[in-house]
Amino acid sequence: MIDNSKNRDIVVAALKHAAPYIRMYKRKTFVIKAGGELFEDAASTHALVEQLSILHQVGIRIVLIHGGGPQSTRLAGDLGLETSMIEGRRVTSADTLKVSTMVLNGSINTQILAACRQQGLPAVGISGVDCGMIQASKRPPVEVEGETVDYGFVGNIEAVDVSVLQAQLENGLMPVVSPLSAADDGTLLNINADTVAAELASALGAEKLILATGAPGILEDPEDLSSLVSYVDIAGLQELRDNGSLKAGMLPKAVAIEAAIHGGVPRVHMISYKIADSLLLEVFTNEGTGTLVVKHTNALSAAEQGGDQ
Repeated sequence: MIDNSKNRDIVVAALKHAAPYIRMYKRKTFVIKAGGELFEDAASTHALVEQLSILHQVGIRIVLIHGGGPQSTRLAGDLGLETSMIEGRRVTSADTLKVSTMVLNGSINTQILAACRQQGLPAVGISGVDCGMIQASKRPPVEVEGETVDYGFVGNIEAVDVSVLQAQLENGLMPVVSPLSAADDGTLLNINADTVAAELASALGAEKLILATGAPGILEDPEDLSSLVSYVDIAGLQELRDNGSLKAGMLPKAVAIEAAIHGGVPRVHMISYKIADSLLLEVFTNEGTGTLVVKHTNALSAAEQGGDQ
């Protein structure tokens, strides 16, 4: 006879450990943003959706915002179009806007919904254009390092109306949001997905904003993966920016993190989708896997600090 008592003990211990977190977060809203690179691979897509399904099953309300940068860059290249990035933000011409629309509202959103269907996770696709959820205006030219930069068909968020998301959440659905929007005159606009996630998290009164990226979290030295910053507050985040630790794509993420925290989101997490079950570990353990950002470090519990979260 095979003795399975050890396995049973492990399962029971895990359930007991997770129970306080489940009680704490039941009926709370998490906004999760996943970069487009995650959806390049069917296995990583499946892994994320599987974790989202578990969060949904224990009563956590989830809004997923997705990017699509790598796919947009690749399709643009196939069509003979150049891609330009300035300070981690994409310049969007009329032609590359068509590419972004095809990728974001088309292939990636549908791909995620298909993966959700496989997991039995009730999800619905939506973009910032739908129901006027994201009200935006075309970004005017800005000065970047002494030069005038026109980002093209890129939008600045003026306001958000999350009533359609709240209705979906109340109906037990998981909204899957594409970060496209439109100006009042109907002009389509591309908006940074981190920015969209921060604004929606603030408007929804989310308990957490979680950014799932290819990086392990915020690094003190971008070239050294062992320099992971386990937790930091807004002042510390500014120091990292001043020290040059935040570069390229990390710069708009830092701005989004600050906007979410100043907008009332108590905790923002940055995790790597490349670490197995990183989302579940970040939510259901004090140790976590990535970087936790709060307004002030004194908001952290002793367990969070002791666990080096």
